[in-house]
Amino acid sequence: MNAPALRISLSDLVDEYDRKYDAAPEAAQAFEDAKGTLRAASVVGTAYGGLSSRDSYSVTEIRKSLLKSAWRQVYDGLQIAAIAGAKERGRLEQMLEQPPAFTMLQLREVFGDYLLRSRYHILKGLAEVFADLDPAFRSHEKVRIGVKGLPKRVIVSGFGTWREHGREHVQSIINAARVAEGRPMFDRAAAIRFCDLTEEQQAAEFGVWLRTFQNGNGHLFFGPEMLLQVNRALGEFYGEVLPDTPDENAKRRTGTAVSKDLQYYPTPPAAVAKLLDQVSIEAGTKVLEPSCGCGRIMDAARKAGAGVFGIEVDPGRAAECRAKGHDVLTANFLQVEPRPIYDIVLMNPPFYGRHYLKHIDHARRFLKPGGRLVAILPSTARYDHGALPEQDRYRERWIDLPVGSFAESGTNVNTSIYREWAPRAQEAAA
Repeated sequence: MNAPALRISLSDLVDEYDRKYDAAPEAAQAFEDAKGTLRAASVVGTAYGGLSSRDSYSVTEIRKSLLKSAWRQVYDGLQIAAIAGAKERGRLEQMLEQPPAFTMLQLREVFGDYLLRSRYHILKGLAEVFADLDPAFRSHEKVRIGVKGLPKRVIVSGFGTWREHGREHVQSIINAARVAEGRPMFDRAAAIRFCDLTEEQQAAEFGVWLRTFQNGNGHLFFGPEMLLQVNRALGEFYGEVLPDTPDENAKRRTGTAVSKDLQYYPTPPAAVAKLLDQVSIEAGTKVLEPSCGCGRIMDAARKAGAGVFGIEVDPGRAAECRAKGHDVLTANFLQVEPRPIYDIVLMNPPFYGRHYLKHIDHARRFLKPGGRLVAILPSTARYDHGALPEQDRYRERWIDLPVGSFAESGTNVNTSIYREWAPRAQEAAA
């Protein structure tokens, strides 16, 4: 799908908006004058004939309408609805109700990336829709082309008498696949028509078919061609940036040697903020960041009041952290002698294969009794490998991060936050 173009340039639209913004007082006065003429034309003498009209349109109302119209013109003209995923469309629709100033700078800020990377946003939208359907769609092992691990059916709720959001959900699923294939989206009327077709008709026309049940659930089945299209799109989005899929011919790594294949992906600010949300930091809290890279997590922890310490094998990145005032040991974290003196360990360890397990195992040895470990890991750690537990005494250990959370760092790998609590002294003694 090529980036769409408006019939009129953005700069011309901004010029038109500015002219009409400045002319709003005259437009409001013209309306008042016309309203007086209309009232005079509707009466004989002074008797009221019943004609009702709006009392006035203020300059503020005219300019508010003009602003929303200008943004909507660009949104529709650039076909952003066909580029942005469902979640992004919802966010943009909210913005259109209370838009910012209509300037070239704001237009570039809001829509620029959708035009520069339209294919990325189309595929991200598909990944978001399917990641919410089944854990297999978050798995990097199961979206490899030719792998038969993707589900042939998903359950969609909301087809009961009082709930109709199931139809909207099915519409989002089908549209995500259609847009990724470069086909036009279908609207609500088409979605209603889809639900009225027989299963055979649905399969023939759309490649999926829906079976609904009295409990309000619907089972959406994927035909082979539709599943292959989804598989290809997910494979294109996730790519081969991270060698996170086990290679049957690769030799297993043992020991504490640093893998030559450990890519460096700095933690994006949004992911850092989510990581910090999982812990309570106050003055005097001791925080360790293993494999701290350029120190983004330490930056945030220090700002929250913690005393931070980092360990980083790369001398250049370690020096970058020291230049920001952090205490950092230049060493291979796996070879550092553990000292259980830290209240919190925050980490974004290497993702390669299951290498992160060594880092988690070593990191927990640095915690005080009752301390907390919070790590960003590839979602395969949760959905494929199963090497780390799901729950801990009624507490959920995992939180999925949004699709594309690490895109700005160079990978679309799905990620999750893993949480672990060290036993308290009395628990350890027992």
